[in-house]
Amino acid sequence: MSEIVDQRRIIDRRGLEARVARLVSARELTGAALNAALVRELKAALANGSAEVRRRFEAGADGTEVVHANCFLIDQIVHTIHEFAERHVYPVSNPTAGERFCLAAVGGYGRGELAPFSDVDLLFLLPYKQTPRGEQLVEYILYLLWDLGLKVGHATRSVDECLRHARRDTTILTTLLEARYLSGDKPLFLEFRQRFERELVADIGPAFAEAKLAERDERHRRMGDSRYLLEPNIKDGKGGLRDLHTLFWMGKFLYRVDRVEDLVERGVLTAKEAAAFAKAQNYLWTLRCHLHYLTGRAEERLTFDLQPEIGRRMGYTDHAGTQGVERFMKHYFLVAKEVGDLTRIFCAAFEAENKRPPWFSFKRLGLRKRLGNDFDIEGDRLTVTRDTLFAEDPVSLLRLFRLAQLHDLDIHPRALRLVTRNLKLVDAELREDEEANRLFMEMLTATDRSPAVALRRMNEAGVLGRFIPDFGRVVAQMQYDMYHAYTVDEHSIRAIELLHRIERGELADDHPLSTEIIHKVPSRRVLYLAVLLHDIAKGRGGNHWDIGADVALKLGPRLGLTEEETETVSWLVRYHLVMSDTAQRRDIEDQKTISDFAEVVKSPERLGLLLVLTVVDMRATGPRVWNGWKAALLRQLYYNTEDSMAGGARAGRRQVRIKAAQDALREKLADWSDAEFADYAAKNYYGYWLGLDTATHVRHAHMVREADRENRPLTVETRVDRDRAVTEITVYTPDHAGLFSRIAGAIAVSGGNIVDAKIFTMANGMALDTFWVLDTGHWAQDTGGGPFEGRDRLAALEATIEKSLAGDIRLDQELAARPSQLPSRTQVFRVAPRVLVDNQASATHTVVEVGGRDRPGLLYDLTSTLSGLGLQISSAKIATYGERVVDVFYIKDVFGLKVEHEAKLEQIREALMQVLAEPVAERAEQGEAQPPATAPRRTRKRAAKAKEAARSAVDGR
Repeated sequence: MSEIVDQRRIIDRRGLEARVARLVSARELTGAALNAALVRELKAALANGSAEVRRRFEAGADGTEVVHANCFLIDQIVHTIHEFAERHVYPVSNPTAGERFCLAAVGGYGRGELAPFSDVDLLFLLPYKQTPRGEQLVEYILYLLWDLGLKVGHATRSVDECLRHARRDTTILTTLLEARYLSGDKPLFLEFRQRFERELVADIGPAFAEAKLAERDERHRRMGDSRYLLEPNIKDGKGGLRDLHTLFWMGKFLYRVDRVEDLVERGVLTAKEAAAFAKAQNYLWTLRCHLHYLTGRAEERLTFDLQPEIGRRMGYTDHAGTQGVERFMKHYFLVAKEVGDLTRIFCAAFEAENKRPPWFSFKRLGLRKRLGNDFDIEGDRLTVTRDTLFAEDPVSLLRLFRLAQLHDLDIHPRALRLVTRNLKLVDAELREDEEANRLFMEMLTATDRSPAVALRRMNEAGVLGRFIPDFGRVVAQMQYDMYHAYTVDEHSIRAIELLHRIERGELADDHPLSTEIIHKVPSRRVLYLAVLLHDIAKGRGGNHWDIGADVALKLGPRLGLTEEETETVSWLVRYHLVMSDTAQRRDIEDQKTISDFAEVVKSPERLGLLLVLTVVDMRATGPRVWNGWKAALLRQLYYNTEDSMAGGARAGRRQVRIKAAQDALREKLADWSDAEFADYAAKNYYGYWLGLDTATHVRHAHMVREADRENRPLTVETRVDRDRAVTEITVYTPDHAGLFSRIAGAIAVSGGNIVDAKIFTMANGMALDTFWVLDTGHWAQDTGGGPFEGRDRLAALEATIEKSLAGDIRLDQELAARPSQLPSRTQVFRVAPRVLVDNQASATHTVVEVGGRDRPGLLYDLTSTLSGLGLQISSAKIATYGERVVDVFYIKDVFGLKVEHEAKLEQIREALMQVLAEPVAERAEQGEAQPPATAPRRTRKRAAKAKEAARSAVDGR
């Protein structure tokens, strides 16, 4: 533990002991009164000391100073309590050998590192078995520490018990490894240390190291097995403090050192690497102290809501188009990567000292011959034959990773250590080397071995970011939102991994169309390079797709692509978002949408490439992004565009397509009379026939006929669509203003999340509205979403819709009272509200796109506002990107026409911007709007009739 500056300002132990002595000498203080006075004195000393440590931290002291100062403070408190207990509470003038007793700090506290709210781990050390006096002392000390509000972990053991338990349990062994004397019988502690060194450390050093590495791997697996998670655990996560501790423990066991600096003398680390260890540890300790002080508890997870404030406290500001919080997190990820580099270096030294090569085998001999003179196999891992190889031949820096991929070998830590030390060789000359670029493209497009493994190894070692400097700019680059779960570099490599799995047919059940298309693409390397580069320009300001497209144009020729291939890669990068945006934000049954999208894509080959790129991009974004509904949208957009490009039915005249849809339905309704079918067909306008498939037409026809026969005022049908992982809810009822809004509110109140909607008004004045719904509960389960299902839940949903249409529930109040399924930390994100009105996207509708921060009841608020403006909502597209929502509405005015008057368009923009700024809870007190006076009289009459009929239906139940 380092020297503490001006210790007495933290705690003056002599002064504290003097004050305690005065308490003892005061005759009026005895028993409980004395204990209470003692606790008050100790609490004051602890509070003042803690405040002083925090003051120093906030004045600029780093994390290392703080954790050492905290240790010093607790040391003095524990020592004072122990001395008081032995002298004044349970005094013994001449203790026996069995009554010897000492206190030791263990674990992190023993190491001399104590975060502001960490546990205080103590060992009560005995020479033999416990004695009555020993039990009394332990109990008294613990109760006093608990009264002070400290969280204490403790064990009471004899020296023999310590050694026995440590031999059986690696965790106990690790805890005792860092034992530090605090108070009491010091010869007893020295006896324990000597026996611990002699009987344990000398015998099981290598076994201990292997056990700690296995324990580390399991801990990483539990924490997500990536150092690039956007809400990392800075203590136990990959690249966190615990990884540094593991290296320190291994060093103590294997090399008998007490300080990291001593490993330099042993030749394990260079002075530069030891300095990097200290720098990384100090950064993580500083970050952890900020976490503890900010939250007031032992918080180890760096969540989204904490990141901006901690980044601000650590001095990160907005700069060059990048938010300060993103710069802060990038620094954190680079530190975590540095910890990974140190781990590899240490493991290389460990293996060199403790591992023996396996016995001779013919298989190994044959592989060695194929590797040549520069590479070898050591312990079934690829390594280099000499330390000077990379200096002699820098291309071997790439060849190492290619050979490891080609022969499915892990790379030896010693070789990776050499890579790290020779990164300066990856310079402009090597980047232009034809052989180096050939090796890289072979790795990227390998068919039998995973490209992602090779890329991730190169990225971890720092080679990838230096070989492609533009990629190096996005290494550890986070995106501060809840939509992206990984840093940009990790996301890109995961996308490559998914692409490879699709090509191998491993994801055929999830992605049948992509699995088919990928084997028909004109150039595999175009697709693989486009996937790697699609986000390469993020964090630079401006549109990353345009900047990335320019990067691709420069990089393609260097990597050996033809001019045509390079242009296609650039096009894919530029337009890599257009397919997902079109599928999720536009009506893909609208012919104008399809023709506009086809105009961008231009060819079936690019359409196929773009589909596969879109699929892997969306799936690699995060665990909650992809679902069956989005898959279905992309497939349908692909087929519609393919038909349009081929001049198929969708490119024909409207009447021909309508007749084709009606003929297909007539064929399915063979038991209907011609009069029945003609009557049903006449009820539906052209949009209905063009907007839905035959199977849906059949279901609707049966539902409408049955409802009309029974003169039902309201019919609600639900169906779980397993193929698209969504629940389809169809409502047939008299049309009136605000119908969509009331149904949307009822679905939200019931826990459903609408992802798409089709609204049709029939010639008989009835509305036939279909909603596709996911279960909002999946937000809490970190999944991409699933159908809203369950017999009881669906029945309750139908009842809620009926009550909503009858006016029996106040939707605004219900939504305000409903707990949000979105994590509360979404409130920390700033999402600029935006309303775009587009009269060019559709030939028949005005398209209104609304973007802002998601919240319960938002869709209800938006739709009720549109209805209040006298607008008809024909369809809606709802897309959620973490905390951000983008809702798109296809609307018409009261006359069924586009909204083109500029004053009305401005009114729409202002009203929707107000909705985005005003939470639903603030509107609950104002009362729910009735059908607007701007609606036609017949609409208002139908609304009143529907309300009356629905109320009767509910009462009848």
